[in-house]
Amino acid sequence: MTVEDIRTLGSPVMPSRGRQRPLGLTDVVLTGGFWARLQDANAAATLRHCEEWMEKLGWLANFDRVADGTTGPDRPGWSFSDSEVYKLVEAYAWEHGRSGDPAADEAVRRLTARIGRAQDVDGYLNTAFGHADQPPRYSDLEMGHELYCVGHLLQAAVARLRTTGADELVAIAQCAADHVCATFGPDGNQGICGHPEIEVGLAEFGRALGEDRYLEQARLFLDRRGHGTLRDISLGRAYFQDDTPIREASTWRGHAVRALYLTAAAVDVAVERDDPELLAAVERQWTNAVARRTYLTGGMGSRHQDEGFGEDWELPPDRAYCETCAGIASVMVSWRLFLATGDVRYADLMERTFFNVLAASPRADGRAFFYANPLHQRTAGAVADDSEVNPRAEGGVRAAWFDVSCCPTNVARTLAAWHTHVATVGERELTLLQYASAHIEAPGGLAIEVTTAYPDNGHVSVRITRAPSGPVTLRLRVPPWATGAELAEGGRCSTVTPGFAVIDRELVTGETIELTLPMTPRFTWPDHRIDAVRGCVAVERGPLVLCAESLDLPPGATLDDVRVDARVSPSERDGTVTVHAMTDPAPAEPWPYAPASAGTRGLASTELPLIPYHRWAERGPAAMRVWLPVHAEPDLP
Repeated sequence: MTVEDIRTLGSPVMPSRGRQRPLGLTDVVLTGGFWARLQDANAAATLRHCEEWMEKLGWLANFDRVADGTTGPDRPGWSFSDSEVYKLVEAYAWEHGRSGDPAADEAVRRLTARIGRAQDVDGYLNTAFGHADQPPRYSDLEMGHELYCVGHLLQAAVARLRTTGADELVAIAQCAADHVCATFGPDGNQGICGHPEIEVGLAEFGRALGEDRYLEQARLFLDRRGHGTLRDISLGRAYFQDDTPIREASTWRGHAVRALYLTAAAVDVAVERDDPELLAAVERQWTNAVARRTYLTGGMGSRHQDEGFGEDWELPPDRAYCETCAGIASVMVSWRLFLATGDVRYADLMERTFFNVLAASPRADGRAFFYANPLHQRTAGAVADDSEVNPRAEGGVRAAWFDVSCCPTNVARTLAAWHTHVATVGERELTLLQYASAHIEAPGGLAIEVTTAYPDNGHVSVRITRAPSGPVTLRLRVPPWATGAELAEGGRCSTVTPGFAVIDRELVTGETIELTLPMTPRFTWPDHRIDAVRGCVAVERGPLVLCAESLDLPPGATLDDVRVDARVSPSERDGTVTVHAMTDPAPAEPWPYAPASAGTRGLASTELPLIPYHRWAERGPAAMRVWLPVHAEPDLP
């Protein structure tokens, strides 16, 4: 496969049509900054970290036991642990394609050999069902995750196909996909998987191979869902999105990751089948869920009991689940919708989620992770033991590994290909969506060098390193918070409004275009219908949500004592954002209610430092909150 082939194919999502087209894995090279550091830590530590844990716990050996005929009821790991292996293989494949690291390529080959030995002759591949002393195949479609695991295998094969070419992994995936089509096709088993994922895997694998049967099977699975196909459970069929057909649903509900993986597949099918009705249904659901069921961080999922969406406006900060995987799945949906429609609001939400969910999960060394991402931690968590499996999804500290460890491998595969979200292309058009220092090669002969310290500051410099003849369009996304942004180009400086700053002319090799986004910290007020944070305010700076940590409080004070004087705007000095706050320690009372406000008891004024939310708990366990109670509100004009 030539470099040009990789540029044509090498990206996780490659629709055959749409308003925008993604660039390939090697078309964008990060050259430093925020996301390059995360990507480097992922390559240097996270990938091997995940493999070591899966080896240690026997999840990899499950494939060996199937191959050797030694399966039994003592199989380690949840029924879906195969999927973590496949996500890791996907991450290694993208990393090899990105960096050319031979160790990543060897890891793919090493893991593929073990996976392939476990595949049955008819293409069935699973280590929890269908073998000696195991439940029969497809005997628990609600919770067994067999098809879910295959979906992740197919996405791993897409990564390999689009970076290296057809190999053993791709052949294994083809056999598995053929088995699924033969078993669940129009005249076969009419069931669906309790956890959507097979749909998005089939759709992208079908696109990668040009195999329409796989896309058609994805469509069949989508159309079957929502009709009560799955057995009802205590959480209801909405947990599986099997309560309402996707074309009729008005918003996302049930288990958040399930809902979002399903929606990503719906976009894929709508685009490939030229189905405007299905695409409009997804856009309607996105609009409603973002307006009423999404946290300030971009996180999704407000209920722990089902890792799911709550009702409209049900967004408690301390009980926010906001699973890291749900944030990644949200990006998967928004990315597909942007490619299909070109609507900037999808890229805006991606940025919010990237900085405040994805970036919050991994510890700086890439060896521990947040699973849940609450916006309020009432008490400091216990120090985690990096040598032990954490049985809890939440707890206020990053953990090296979880009993259910879907998030570390999801973070790994997303970071390995993160740079493919930086820019898109159209007809003689290049659009910058996410700001990071990078070298970008676009079709048609345009090449640019982006230099920025974003999000530390809002200055973005774009130097034209190669310009084609004739006019081209260069678009720079201006986030919705960036009122007063300025664009300097062609000897002129102008104010640009949120949306896209557009340069439409013949570019000159060597010229520089400068975009300056205002990064003044600002108060953000919640909709009054979000009961849980009524009377509170948050602070944002650029794309970053900020938070207060107990480590920065005056001696003797707790976060429960803090109230913000919102008449005084947040300030920034030497890179530290502060708010003017009052601490009002409450005396111990036998009853926390009274007929009238008790007033204040010796208010003390302080300048309270805030930190980016994605950095909370990096200095050690701490209480934390994003939404701060207000002592006094600004006067209305």
